Amino acid sequence: MRIDLSPTSWGRVVVVTAAGTAFFIAVAFFVDSFNFPSLSPQALLWAKLTDLFLPLVLGGSFLFFLMWKMRQLAITQKELSVIAATDSLTAVFNRGAFSMLVEAYLDQARDQTVADAGALLIVDADHFKSINDRLGHDCGDQALRLIAATIKGQLHGADIVGRIGGEEFAVFLPGADATRSFLVAESIRRRIREAEFAPDGRPWPLSVSIGGIAFSGPTTYHDVFQVADRHLYKAKSNGRDQVSFESRRSGTAGNAGGTMH
Repeated sequence: MRIDLSPTSWGRVVVVTAAGTAFFIAVAFFVDSFNFPSLSPQALLWAKLTDLFLPLVLGGSFLFFLMWKMRQLAITQKELSVIAATDSLTAVFNRGAFSMLVEAYLDQARDQTVADAGALLIVDADHFKSINDRLGHDCGDQALRLIAATIKGQLHGADIVGRIGGEEFAVFLPGADATRSFLVAESIRRRIREAEFAPDGRPWPLSVSIGGIAFSGPTTYHDVFQVADRHLYKAKSNGRDQVSFESRRSGTAGNAGGTMH
């Protein structure tokens, strides 16, 4: 059984407290051992008990309190980092956190520490302005939360999603090939089309347009985003509620899936 020693774990508190207390006891016995030969049996017993229980009570209590406070601080810092990286409305990554994570993956891919393949999808809510104008911004917020939840429901493992604009989301599929990437994009589009959105009991159709690229080989976030964005524009220009997609290998582009609705 492996003990969790992360800064937010109780395992770290217990292990450090126990190890530190044992060290204090050992130091107390070592320092006092020079006096042991001159002590009577009863005095020797009291000396050893003092060397044991004084560090145990004082040192152990101090270390436990110190590690407990450090754990609380680590938890608070972790919560703050999550808040800073999360879009407050939809509970997915915000634009800055999303781009940072994708760039970090692509940097590792160039260093060959992870697979140099994956896909980027840009998902844009169709006719979203009409929802805000006709139903109100509260209903628009509900629609965005529903779209975000639906996207997350189609992702697995290390896949991530972020809100990168008002009604625009991005999905990164690390290690995914063109076939899986296109299927994920189509699944997102279809599930949102089928989603029940009826604010205040009034049914309202939702749909999204998706532009995407599956890549294999070294690349940058800027490059794949530009390609995915062009395909998003193509999907919207061709009538919306569809996927426009491209597969690219080592800098050469090839159509793998095209446009579908």
